[in-house]
Amino acid sequence: MRSTSLRCAAFLAGASLLLTGCGGKQSVLDPHSKPARQIVHLWWGMLAAAVVVFAGALVLLFIAWRRRDREGLPVLGKDEGVSTGMVVAFGIVIPVLALSVLFWVSDLEVGKTVEAPAAKDSQMRMTVIGHQWWWEARYPGTTAVTANEIHIPTDTRIDVLLESTDVIHSFWVPALNKKMDMLPGHPNHLLLYSNRAGVFRGQCAEFCGLQHANMSLEVVAQPPAQFRAWLANEAKPASAPASPEFMSEQCASCHTIRGTAARGTIGPDLTHVGGRKTLAGLTIPNDPAHMAQWISNPQGIKPGARMPGLGLSPQEVRRLVTFLEGLR
Repeated sequence: MRSTSLRCAAFLAGASLLLTGCGGKQSVLDPHSKPARQIVHLWWGMLAAAVVVFAGALVLLFIAWRRRDREGLPVLGKDEGVSTGMVVAFGIVIPVLALSVLFWVSDLEVGKTVEAPAAKDSQMRMTVIGHQWWWEARYPGTTAVTANEIHIPTDTRIDVLLESTDVIHSFWVPALNKKMDMLPGHPNHLLLYSNRAGVFRGQCAEFCGLQHANMSLEVVAQPPAQFRAWLANEAKPASAPASPEFMSEQCASCHTIRGTAARGTIGPDLTHVGGRKTLAGLTIPNDPAHMAQWISNPQGIKPGARMPGLGLSPQEVRRLVTFLEGLR
């Protein structure tokens, strides 16, 4: 009975590891850039080495158990010189060599690949700012600002400046590169690159408060021409004047809509919010029904978020949703 329970536990543990490491929308084993591929190769190499070491330890333990009533080593007998040599070889020389190789590969080879490019080597710059609990993306040289859905051109080395406005966050898009902490008052840099068009999910990888688990993002990699068209549209002011509901309530004091008098800086820029696929750090889809729920009861969707409920009537909510969904 006990052995059956142990086998079941081992199976569940193995299945959990496979499910968390393979497949899905956010997998470290599904790289789409050179830095991410280097990290995956290093991971597989370390796993292979660990398997060999673990298997060797199991074999030695099995031999020791089978020979527990006999002195000396198999075949070699009780030669003290051989025993000492094996201790030196397996306890000192091989570990030192293995760790030296691992250090050389991880720090000197992979490390150089995943680091942010020097200014002369980068083809584009952008800024990503972490907030509790959403992401802000800015594109220097333009007025474009977006939230949670970060657009980049393919085949372009992008030097991303990472900042935080409140606590420590960690920017991580495993398909594209390593994790990088975002420290208040201490900007960091990260290379962002994709060799194909696609949407790559990311996550804050540093516990940053109540809604840490719902602080997600998407990197949308587009062919350069499509990216330029998106960026040009994103840089435009709003195509319609702000609705009375938006300007008369607290919305305008927390959010910016370029082209209107709304200049709030607490929440995301909503100039083109209607063109986004998600809301609240990818917590809910961006459609009229979910938008209405988010406006009416934000704490019911994302407890702890800084967005308050405004007590609007159903009619006011509908008019506000119609206005916001039209900002594209």
